[in-house]
Amino acid sequence: MAATVCNVDELLAQAERNEAEKLRTITVDKELDVDFDLGHLLASDKNRVDRSDLAEQKEEFLRSLARDNTQLLINELWKLPSERVQEVVVVKLPEQTTSLPREKPIPKPKPLTKWEQFAKVKGIQKKKKTNLAWDETAKEWRRRWGYKRVKDDTKEWLIEVPGNADPNEDQFSKRVTAKKERVAKNELNRLRNIARAQKIKVPGVGLVPVAKQSKEELARAVGVARTSTASAGRFQEGLPKEKPLKATGKKRKFQPLIGDISSEKTKQLDLLKLMDSKRPKMNMVKAVNKQMREDDREAAAAKGAKRAGKKGRRDRGPPSAARGKGKKGGKPTGGKPQRGKASGGAKKSKTGKR
Repeated sequence: MAATVCNVDELLAQAERNEAEKLRTITVDKELDVDFDLGHLLASDKNRVDRSDLAEQKEEFLRSLARDNTQLLINELWKLPSERVQEVVVVKLPEQTTSLPREKPIPKPKPLTKWEQFAKVKGIQKKKKTNLAWDETAKEWRRRWGYKRVKDDTKEWLIEVPGNADPNEDQFSKRVTAKKERVAKNELNRLRNIARAQKIKVPGVGLVPVAKQSKEELARAVGVARTSTASAGRFQEGLPKEKPLKATGKKRKFQPLIGDISSEKTKQLDLLKLMDSKRPKMNMVKAVNKQMREDDREAAAAKGAKRAGKKGRRDRGPPSAARGKGKKGGKPTGGKPQRGKASGGAKKSKTGKR
């Protein structure tokens, strides 16, 4: 059996290389120091990137760069004071130095409900209760609320009838109805709290609480009540002499997803033609009607101006010679003789004497 010859120098050199490889995994050399923001766990590398290495071996280069920067960040975290909590090493991060923009605004504090406002005024503090309670009937620990809760009265087979209640009334159905009313009341209070927080007017049940309801409001409330069923009022019985409700609102119409491809192609081509055309599309009928109205308006204005001119000439009257006025001191040249004057121009007296 041949003996294996081992060179001690080679073994030592291999051990040194292994040790150097281990040390290389935690030590990273950079030309420029990397900036750290440990509050954000952020490392900013400002060193120059070799474009040739990035172009030739892109994946390896990016993976190596990310690994080195992550190692530097972890080294900085190990420099922080640490403590052990439940077999886990925990460090407290310092304050953040980099201001990062928020995607959304800072959430507003949740508004107080009506009960929380009352409890704050009265100084009532909420006491934390355990989820389990002892049930004397079942002799075991049960939940306080929900399924299989303590003192569950829904499982009772016998209910005592109160002295002031109707002996023929079903107490089981009465209890179920009371529970439904409590649930509805809680839901209404929850919606009112939301509306109060949003500063929205809280209407009454079905109608807005005003002094007098209009006919339209009453009809709208009746329509809402009739259609608030699982079948949208299709099987709801009507009252005697009740008029059918009018359909309010618009019914949305959608094109079928699978249909005639030629019509869809025509619509798209028409849309492209309209978008591609430089000159706007003209409605010939509308343009002709507009021109005809303009022509009629101009003709009416010209006719009115002509009538106004004729009327002005009639109001001015005939010339002065036609009105019987002659030359000064002479006889009138025409027209009727003036009243109260003789032919010779002398005035007559009341008795007819000159």
